[in-house]
Amino acid sequence: DHPLPGLVLEHRAIAKLKGTYVDALPKLVHPETGRIHGHWRQAVAATGRISSEDPNLQNIPIRTDLGKQIRRAFVAPEGSVFLSADYSQIELRVLAHLSHDPVMVEAFQMEVFGVKADEVTGDMRRKSKTVNFGVIYGMGEVALSKRLGIPRKEAADFIERYFERYEGVARFLRRTLEDARKSGEVR
Repeated sequence: DHPLPGLVLEHRAIAKLKGTYVDALPKLVHPETGRIHGHWRQAVAATGRISSEDPNLQNIPIRTDLGKQIRRAFVAPEGSVFLSADYSQIELRVLAHLSHDPVMVEAFQMEVFGVKADEVTGDMRRKSKTVNFGVIYGMGEVALSKRLGIPRKEAADFIERYFERYEGVARFLRRTLEDARKSGEVR
């Protein structure tokens, strides 16, 4: 309940933004173009995804007001646009395929809150992604409550509803853990 830990966390977040972006980005400006030219790496990330460095364009902050201000510094040249592309929920698509869960096969996201797609807010989307990916990678209610900043009971309810909604996923995860315990491997 004491305000000091909150101030320490706020200071750390601001110091990270300052060191990672405010101090570092000006040093990356190309002397001839006056622009930053990131470097794409196709075979570096363990996940198989394309990554970038100097700067890592996938980690430009967006969640906080300060992060949004930093993001506004990234402007495409006149006549150009920034293009963002990803695997579009690839982990959930693979999970839907492997688990054969009919509900997940039909819908990959946003059913966590029980609202229509056009009613989903940015905060709901962020929480839904955290629930989806956290749960499939084994995040429990304590970690989920900390990550989302919600009470433990609410996190437990999210997880319970998730597995009620996606029964095939729950069966698949249980079966995968059992197989791993028996054979020492996962396929």
